[in-house]
Order: sequence, then C-alpha cells, then structure tokens
Amino acid sequence: MAIAQNGDIVRINYSGRLVDGTQFDSSEGRAPLEFTLGQGQVISGLEAHVSGMQTGEKSTVTIPAAAAYGPRREEAVQRLDRAKVPNGIELKVGTQLQARTADGGMLPITVVGMDAQSVTVDANHPLAGQDLVFDVELVEVVKAA
Repeated sequence: MAIAQNGDIVRINYSGRLVDGTQFDSSEGRAPLEFTLGQGQVISGLEAHVSGMQTGEKSTVTIPAAAAYGPRREEAVQRLDRAKVPNGIELKVGTQLQARTADGGMLPITVVGMDAQSVTVDANHPLAGQDLVFDVELVEVVKAA
C-alpha cells in the first residue's frame, strides 16, 4: 500500500458536510477528486489530512475554518451603485456574478441584497467561517517522479 506524500498525485472519494450535518459536496457518482499534494489545489486542511494516508484508508476529519475557506470577512460585503452593474443582467438575491479585480483577475461575488439605487454583494466564499467535516477514502496514489 502506498502512503501519500508531498508531490504525489492522489485520488480521493469524499463527502463534505457542515458540523450540523448539512452536506455541501460529494464525489459520489463522479470520478474521484484528483490533486497533487503540496500544490494548494484543495483547501489546506484537507490536503494536510490526506498526506500520510495509505491507499484504501478511510477516515473522517473536521477542518477548522482557518484551514478551509478562512474566516468570514465583513469588508468583503460591499454596497455598489446599481448603475455599475452591466445592463441585461437579471439581478435577484443569490445571483452569482463576477467582478474584475485591480490586477485583472476575476472574483466571484453573490448578490445578497438590493434596492432601487444599490446592490449589495458578498465576495466571501459561501463556506467562509465554517468548520467542515470530510469523510475521505484514499483511492489511489501516483508517486512523484
């Protein structure tokens, strides 16, 4: 049995839920999630948990918010002049939009409120501030060259 180490490509089956039991994601019915350990391709707490697991091993881990999507930041909630929203976009609470950052990147934002003059958007990840519980099965390890 191979042990997952930094630089290895790993494939996992997983189920993610909030501490209250609400499931937010799962690999069920899909191919296992594949990522390279040490590359930051998944949240740091999950990556740290998988590192050191053996092929076929199953486990459950609770990942604190700081090692998942970080704390919820109130400064990430902004009120924008409605005129700054491009025409033709149907706005309602829950609408997902993308904003361009100062360095040209794209930032996903969610409409959380609106009135005739303004739109309130939230750039926090929907799971920010939440501790997460993952059931993990390490399916395969492809050793680094």
